[in-house]
Amino acid sequence: MKRRTLAIAAVTAVTLALAAPPASATPTARPATAAPAVAALAAPDVSVSNVQAHLAQFQSIATSNGGNRRAGSAGYTASVAYVKSKLQAAGYTVTEQTCTTCTYRGNNVIAEWPQGPADDVVMFGAHLDGVAAGPGINDNGSGSSVLLENALVLAQQSPAMSKRVRFAWWNGEEQGLQGSKFYVNSLTTAQKGYIKGYYNFDMVASTNGGYFINRVTSSTAAPLKAYWDSLGLSPEENTEGQGRSDDYSFQQAGIPTSGYAMGASARKTSSQASKWGGTANAAYDPCYHSSCDTTSNINATGLNRSADGVAYAIWDLAVGGGTPTNDFSVAVSPTAGGVVRGGSTTATVSTATTSGSAQAVALSASGAPSGVSVSFSPSSVTSGGSSTMTVSASSSAALGTFTLTVTGTGSATRTTSYTVTVTGTGSCTGGQVVGNGGFESGTSPWTATSGVITNSSSQPARTGSYKAWLNGNGSTSTDTLSQSVTVPAGCSSYTLAFYLHIDTTERTTTVAYDKLVVQVGSTTLATYSNLNKATGYTLRSFDVGAYAGQTVTLKFTGTEDASLQTSFVIDDVTLQAS
Repeated sequence: MKRRTLAIAAVTAVTLALAAPPASATPTARPATAAPAVAALAAPDVSVSNVQAHLAQFQSIATSNGGNRRAGSAGYTASVAYVKSKLQAAGYTVTEQTCTTCTYRGNNVIAEWPQGPADDVVMFGAHLDGVAAGPGINDNGSGSSVLLENALVLAQQSPAMSKRVRFAWWNGEEQGLQGSKFYVNSLTTAQKGYIKGYYNFDMVASTNGGYFINRVTSSTAAPLKAYWDSLGLSPEENTEGQGRSDDYSFQQAGIPTSGYAMGASARKTSSQASKWGGTANAAYDPCYHSSCDTTSNINATGLNRSADGVAYAIWDLAVGGGTPTNDFSVAVSPTAGGVVRGGSTTATVSTATTSGSAQAVALSASGAPSGVSVSFSPSSVTSGGSSTMTVSASSSAALGTFTLTVTGTGSATRTTSYTVTVTGTGSCTGGQVVGNGGFESGTSPWTATSGVITNSSSQPARTGSYKAWLNGNGSTSTDTLSQSVTVPAGCSSYTLAFYLHIDTTERTTTVAYDKLVVQVGSTTLATYSNLNKATGYTLRSFDVGAYAGQTVTLKFTGTEDASLQTSFVIDDVTLQAS
């Protein structure tokens, strides 16, 4: 949860204004004190041990990346990769949306379970970033882990869906709800209207916590409240969190919202301590925005109740009356392939009857870039049968790597993914395409800040006498090093590599004061900082096959704050195609 001070009157006005959204966007109302509906009692019991395993992973990520998972940091990037890998393994098609307006450029993670009507969506979100002071396990590894495990359970159970369920993990919440605001602003008016409710989960395992629900008396909150009421918890309005977390971005767009929270730095009252236990007149989370927000700062009981409450809400709002009588699955083999401009490649799409009787399944594909077409022979099969998928590229097809969504449509809709890499025509010329990568032949063809390419003995080269030395001034500065490179088409591998040495007089182990950003074209490949200091040179390498057949700029940008030097020293840069 981010820090924010708001006038209570202003927050109340906003809350009241949004408490009664248009009837077309409001879930069916029910008494606020209703017991759990019979249908939703079938919701799964989410394993709190599995949720805690995700928390342990976030702790390990922070420990390996300077002690935090702040937006823009290596810890945040690794957190995104962890969540994405789990979701993809479970069968989700995952989208990373780059927040270009965030203070720290980074990705939102969006995963949609591809069942239920696409224009009738319930959305569940949590911010994935933390603050620089610590690993951010309760704030907000707890909400992120609860959502992740619920997404995995939904995929594993694969029930029939009456609504579409979308999950999101946000970048930049701690800098002002920036990732969620960017996402909402990217939606069309129609897309906003498809979202019938947004549910936010921020700090759901506070050690001295209470049981709070956003807009607790609203019809949107009803399933969350019904589950906690069934446990005798008597939840209260989340007054501390009003306007301070990502549900506010959706409220501002007129989308109904709710969510769970267990409290941040506000203090528990005597009546709350009597009702829920804990210590009166003490903060709900004594480690809020602190280095002690570790896996030891987790209320396992509250975590479990939150995870099961989310499952209850998903099943209550979006799960139909059971598995379809007739159902099927779709798979593609291989799952990836390459195609040269003017050529084609094939894969086999297989179907299987998973319940009931065999049925007709119509095949289609989406996500193909300009100049790429996809066909199926046959275009419709009986479940249990297979089809040949042909991916063809025109002579002017877009170059790069793309994800196709292969869809089977019968009594239900089932999808799978295929990755295609489009390369230019002709054979691979191969070889090293970076000029003067060891900096021994003067400055050309590099463009660099004056003095960056140097043979100064203060920072030795890895090989030869010259290297590129960015920053190291101990004062506010920006140094750049760049070169335009043409990446050949038609090769099977493309590897950008360089050796990097970082030394620093910064004493912190948690704050990235000085940074080196590595870019190809407009894409940021990596960000290093004073937190990555190491003795000697370290090899860094990246797959840049997405740029085959293109001319792009390879660029290194070093920035340094007002004091305590950090030197970023680069040598032996290569981009090898083969």
